[in-house]
Amino acid sequence: MINYPLPVLGFAAWSGTGKTTLLKALLPRLRQRGLRIGCIKHAHHDFDVDTPGKDSYELRHAGAEQMLIASHKRWALMVEDERNEPPMLDELLSHLSTDQLDLVLIEGFKAEAFPKIELNRPSVGKPWRYQEDPHIVAVACDDLTAIPADCTLPKLDLNNLELLEGFILDFCKLRS
Repeated sequence: MINYPLPVLGFAAWSGTGKTTLLKALLPRLRQRGLRIGCIKHAHHDFDVDTPGKDSYELRHAGAEQMLIASHKRWALMVEDERNEPPMLDELLSHLSTDQLDLVLIEGFKAEAFPKIELNRPSVGKPWRYQEDPHIVAVACDDLTAIPADCTLPKLDLNNLELLEGFILDFCKLRS
């Protein structure tokens, strides 16, 4: 289990279930409650947050191993770190500033050992994971009748943002 000084809660689901959509809806609600939130997202593919033609992109592609770009609004650090496997979650968590956050929400990393809410939509046609993952602390589905009867975890309506927000706030209180 990941050892971290802040509450860490993940959203684990098969692709196409709506993890990012849900996080985009929950983040403003949680911020309104005064929470400072960090997010880590797992990507299954090559990605770039920089735009070809921009100076930071050109410098990174010219050979900079690390490229930090900053303005009066934000800064971002891109690190070239080609490996056979993606970094583990605890390594990525070590890069966050814990003194500036109250909670870290994770999208993906479903195989790692940390508390997660499993999201499932029957329309996606994928199996449940909670039986194999002891770190799933709740399940959320857009059809509560589709949650297997043997599931003893808290059952959340995937379309009820207020309920999901309340679960996350309670989770934070228990882990603080």
